[in-house]
Amino acid sequence: MDRDSIDCWLTDMDGVLVKENNPLPGAAELLAQWRQADIPYLVLTNNSIYTARDLSARLRSNGLDVPESNIWTSAMATADFLSNQVERGTAYVVGEAGLTTAIHEAGFVMTEHDPDFVVVGETHSYSFEAITKAIRLIDAGSRFIVTNPDATGPSPEGVLPATGAIAALITKATNREPYVVGKPNPMMFRSALNRIGAHSMSTAMIGDRMDTDIIAGMEAGMHTVLVLSGISTAEDVRRFPFRPNEIVDGVHNLLDVPLESRSDLGPDPTGSA
Repeated sequence: MDRDSIDCWLTDMDGVLVKENNPLPGAAELLAQWRQADIPYLVLTNNSIYTARDLSARLRSNGLDVPESNIWTSAMATADFLSNQVERGTAYVVGEAGLTTAIHEAGFVMTEHDPDFVVVGETHSYSFEAITKAIRLIDAGSRFIVTNPDATGPSPEGVLPATGAIAALITKATNREPYVVGKPNPMMFRSALNRIGAHSMSTAMIGDRMDTDIIAGMEAGMHTVLVLSGISTAEDVRRFPFRPNEIVDGVHNLLDVPLESRSDLGPDPTGSA
């Protein structure tokens, strides 16, 4: 499969479209290119803290126009997974608004009493009381679900413990491994494909990490594009036993009209908002 046969696109957000809250070269133009051509696309993120509306607003403040209908988070993928497991079930949730909103919208009831699932996602402040409750409920038989496997997250002061680290703590206490929905589980990509009615054979995945974006895209049967504007470097690629279909410096390399040819046309030559 080559790029000419691609009808739909999935793209990671951090390291691909934005970096440290700044848009990367070509990001606004690529989004405008897809809009003008009416190409279905989704922006994916393993971050489960924010709702799609929150992320849309944050991207807009960074100069990127991404409607909330074009955003797919690990929280939304988790809610989709749960709704396919149990219709209108119950859950005990450790997480923020992005996760609780998605699970509510999937028809679930939040409860601390014998829930079908214990769901752990990202949060700004993990509560010892909440983690203890999660451990006890899992011990009592609730199924253990995690939005994403990321063990740490960034902050201005340094790394912070993230979902994967808290999940490891709960696993150690319960001897129960969670089912992880987000990247690198291709389940997240398959639910994203279903969201836009796309087929893996005609969809490409753009990502900046070999160990999440590229392996999950490959396992989901998609055309994979690694950008070197984020985490993985060209040297890193050699360490993996698999390869992306394409390696480019950044999303500006995916534009129909190169950025240098647009320099005299202003920031958004398409005229899109």
